[in-house]
Amino acid sequence: MLNNKNEVLILLTDRWCDWEAGYAIAVINSFSDYAVKTISTDNIPKVSMGGIKAEVDYCIGSYKNFDNLAMIILPGGLSWKENDYDGIKEFIQRAVELDIPVAAICGATLFLCRHGFLNRVKHTGDSLELFLSQKNYSGQSLYVPAQVVVDGGFITANETAAVEFAYNIFKKLKIDSDEEIEKWYERFKNGAVR
Repeated sequence: MLNNKNEVLILLTDRWCDWEAGYAIAVINSFSDYAVKTISTDNIPKVSMGGIKAEVDYCIGSYKNFDNLAMIILPGGLSWKENDYDGIKEFIQRAVELDIPVAAICGATLFLCRHGFLNRVKHTGDSLELFLSQKNYSGQSLYVPAQVVVDGGFITANETAAVEFAYNIFKKLKIDSDEEIEKWYERFKNGAVR
């Protein structure tokens, strides 16, 4: 376990992409010593793009348990493009200052881009062109056209990289031996039957 911290937060927004973090949160919650909890800007249950209603465990405005926080996962979703989410920005900034890893996929990388979090770390997302259209982005020289990029406390992934995203989260959290994590990745990336 990472520094004896045992909580992983999944940050939910309206119409969050349930499948993008599905592998990660299911394995972490069921097969490790970490507990996955939900957090959002308010306490109203959030409905995913797949129609799954998720209860919210914590509101970011009152969250104080950073000493026990191992990682924050930001799944994509339709609302990242429509909202600046200044409260989420402040919450992520606090986590970054405390060296808590942040994992973002799809539209959530756009949020990180828009708020300048990706200007000093290697990163990826759905496209460089999309990032270049965002205010406060000057990290184009660090953009990598890849499924997942891990650098400087951030894990970023494009919309098609749910398996690679989970794999890199598992490695960062050390949820199992390297050998078992590699076996998981091989199976879910390439299939059980070939």
